[in-house]
Amino acid sequence: MTLTELRYIVAVARERHFGRAAEACFVSQPTLSVAIKKLEDELGVILFERNSGDITITPIGGRIVEQAQRVLEETSVIKQIAAHGKDQLASPLRLGVIFTIGPYLLPDLIPALREVAPRMPLIIEENYTARLAELLKQGEVDVAVLALPFAEPGIVVEPVYDEAFRVAMPVGHDWEQFPQVDPGILSDENVLLLCAGNCFRDQVLQVCPALNRSAFASQGQHSTLEGSSLATIRYMVASGSGVSVVPASSVEGKFADDRLLSVRPFSEPSPTRRIVLAWRKSFPRPDAIDTVKQAILRCQLPGTCAVVH
Repeated sequence: MTLTELRYIVAVARERHFGRAAEACFVSQPTLSVAIKKLEDELGVILFERNSGDITITPIGGRIVEQAQRVLEETSVIKQIAAHGKDQLASPLRLGVIFTIGPYLLPDLIPALREVAPRMPLIIEENYTARLAELLKQGEVDVAVLALPFAEPGIVVEPVYDEAFRVAMPVGHDWEQFPQVDPGILSDENVLLLCAGNCFRDQVLQVCPALNRSAFASQGQHSTLEGSSLATIRYMVASGSGVSVVPASSVEGKFADDRLLSVRPFSEPSPTRRIVLAWRKSFPRPDAIDTVKQAILRCQLPGTCAVVH
């Protein structure tokens, strides 16, 4: 049994396809297939059921793949301890960021980190929370910037800052007369939300549960519309399609644009989201985690407040 064979079976379990797994491992498909068959013969069990165009993990195969993933993670820790024992800021850091944070944090975070950790470039993975959770557990991301709620076994979570929500409306909208907007009136308008699967959408629906019912409103009544990104939603709002609830950092500071949008805070208590850093308990570079946290706080994004422990 070799670490290479363990990498192969983890890749097949992840991709559910021998060809894609081989590409991910930078080997030919025959090489990967032969190695996995050799491992199955050595163990005396079948790890994968091969059907036409379909791969199914056997029950015993699933347990072995889980253990293989843990072995690979621990092997990675050994390498990282050896490489970073003297200077934890001297090699790349794989950073995950959710879609509703990345475009607004990274322009300030990158220069901030280059100033304090010039030998620690970021390898960035922008994705949904659920996918970043998997990448964290698989050891393919070192630390992720996420919004609560988030809880995964073996993952440490540390709060960084709270961010206020804002109401975005087209210029000239009737709500411009209000210095603050009551969440209760959102259901009186067409509200643009991010597509299902985005955690910020769920947080907005918690602020105004009535929007869940609006999503099924009949034609001619107020309803919810969807956009694939906050940038897309900004343009839809500006065009007059409706209003939206967005993170403050996406419409204030350098991202404010009075020509397109009017932005108002919510009435107190204003809804917020808590942004955290998440990393594996076994990750051996605590100095890198602390450096990222301090750099994020130095960015001082608009509408945010540092969490004080």
